[in-house]
Amino acid sequence: MKTLRDKRALVTGAAAGIGRAIAARFAAEGAELLLVDVNGPALAETAAALAGGARVRTYVVDLVDPSRILGLREAVHADGGPIDVLVNNAGIVFGGAFLDVPLERHFTTYRLNVESLVAMTHAFLPDLLAGSDGHVVNIGSASAFIGLPFGATYASSKWAVVGFSESLALELALQGHRHVHVTCVCPSYVATGLFAGARAPRLTRMLTPERVAALTVRAVLANRPFVKTPWLVALTPALKGLLPFRTFYRLAAWLGVNTSMMHWRGRGPA
Repeated sequence: MKTLRDKRALVTGAAAGIGRAIAARFAAEGAELLLVDVNGPALAETAAALAGGARVRTYVVDLVDPSRILGLREAVHADGGPIDVLVNNAGIVFGGAFLDVPLERHFTTYRLNVESLVAMTHAFLPDLLAGSDGHVVNIGSASAFIGLPFGATYASSKWAVVGFSESLALELALQGHRHVHVTCVCPSYVATGLFAGARAPRLTRMLTPERVAALTVRAVLANRPFVKTPWLVALTPALKGLLPFRTFYRLAAWLGVNTSMMHWRGRGPA
């Protein structure tokens, strides 16, 4: 993408955390913001904070319900037409031993982290294809490259996001749609509240949403396929490919990855 100025950027999960930080960075680049979240009051607060420097529209939608997504597309088009950038950021995590987490929470993780992302892309990708310069941003995770005890369904949902992102990018290129690019953002733990109680691996620290947002915007403007941060995330796929399975996970244990979610508490019981 050559520029974000005057582009219409739709960001899901925009009320807080990475989504809010990305929206702020897009606003600074001159984009029009279309912000989506299930939390209406928090979304209104975010919109008010950004409205001074950008054109902002908000949509309160529960993306776990796929039937709401086509309605969202109709509303977005009625409010100004097709979009240029889709940021699939909305996500959820439930930590804990697999059997200690209710089955419905495992299913909710897949519905929001994978199914809604696919449904949003299916609904809005035609906008990008019809335009002259489009971009899809999918928020993955460092856990997409490694097993994550006490976060099995979260990690596996992000494995799906990486596989979907790579496959879509290759498909678009094969179809000749070289004006539409895909970036998958894979950070380690980010201090947003979703990962309260989790511990960053040894030799790294918790990331800020602002740092992730800055790297994301930089990648979009350079049409890079991945953001892997911090350095240990970028190194992980190579280490996993070179080292024997048990050796790799002994190293992961020493780094504290295997137990990093053991004391996860998130934002609370809700």
